[in-house]
Amino acid sequence: MTQTRVPKEIVVVDDGSTDHTKEIISTYPQIRLLSQENKGVSAARNNGIRSLDTEWIALLDSDDAWSPEKLDAQIQTLKKNHKWRICHTNEIWVRRGRRVNQMNKHAKYGGKIFEQCLPLCCISPSSVLLHHTVFTDYGYFDEDLPACEDYDFWLRLTQKEEVCFVNRALTVKYGGHADQLSRQFWGMDRFRIQAMEKLLRNGGLSKQHEQATLKILASKMRIYIEGARKREKSEDVALYCQKWENIFLESYQP
Repeated sequence: MTQTRVPKEIVVVDDGSTDHTKEIISTYPQIRLLSQENKGVSAARNNGIRSLDTEWIALLDSDDAWSPEKLDAQIQTLKKNHKWRICHTNEIWVRRGRRVNQMNKHAKYGGKIFEQCLPLCCISPSSVLLHHTVFTDYGYFDEDLPACEDYDFWLRLTQKEEVCFVNRALTVKYGGHADQLSRQFWGMDRFRIQAMEKLLRNGGLSKQHEQATLKILASKMRIYIEGARKREKSEDVALYCQKWENIFLESYQP
């Protein structure tokens, strides 16, 4: 552990891997290993979170890394305002071994950022520090979503919670590898659509947030339907056209 602030506990969740995780972790007595059948990233995160008895919980995906002062910088910032229950940092992006610049649409923010979270996931799981009570209040990662589960989770939180942002590149995100979730599915917007549908269905959004959600939902549905048509996925086209009618003919006021 290279953190300047050593965490109270380190848990590694082995989600049915075949890369000798158990043997590797056994050489680190300070790490507790949880093993499970392959159930996906949400189930792995939830298993680890539920096993902890700590005030603050940090997440780190297997293909990312932290700068040594990451946790300490977040804790010091959180001490300045006790209302915050979620804190994230800026990032360095590395693709296929090379550092790349983020586009403007990937800019990170703090404060009331629900509407910034709607177009795409603007909080990285590996960058966050979360108070344990947010899981009681907002639930865990949705295990029925094979991807965009973080997008779904952040929407649930940011509709109510202000976000603390440490504007330092303390999280390193590695990408471009073949087993990334974003490479396993075409039409990732379908999962964002599911998340927004669920959010609207559950209620509790302010009128402003509801209208903002409907606007982005309309955009995502158009994109997905166009993609399905190009791929000649007629069943998907019919399904999402029906979804469009069910949602927008009744509730959307542009």
